Amino acid sequence: MEQGTRIDVEAPVEQVWEVLREFERWPEWAPSLTSVRCLDDGPLAVGSLVRVEQPRIPPTEYVVTELEPSRSFTWVATGPGVRTTARHLLEELGTGGTRVTLAVEQAGPVGVVMGRFYRRLTDRYFTTVFRSWP
Repeated sequence: MEQGTRIDVEAPVEQVWEVLREFERWPEWAPSLTSVRCLDDGPLAVGSLVRVEQPRIPPTEYVVTELEPSRSFTWVATGPGVRTTARHLLEELGTGGTRVTLAVEQAGPVGVVMGRFYRRLTDRYFTTVFRSWP
């Protein structure tokens, strides 16, 4: 089960990437996040471990599995019977702006059930994630 949202931002990709890669500051502008912190030293990289805390969802540790600077990154959390994949994608618009897409996929036997259980909450979080985009 996959859910997502997108927003067009009137800023160049490089500027939007700087905001997106500073994920520890996301709770300042994304009310659906309580805390996001890197559990490793150094900049965001493949293999980085990141802990995400959200109201009404257990704290989750993600491992960055893909990273293309100024373009995208993907992180994955796994547990018994569940694999959660979160994708963060930037697309340059012809106007000099950037389209930001966030998508979350729940897979595995438990993941499908979790996806259905959290569907409304995830939809609500997606509607607020960009409310105060910097």
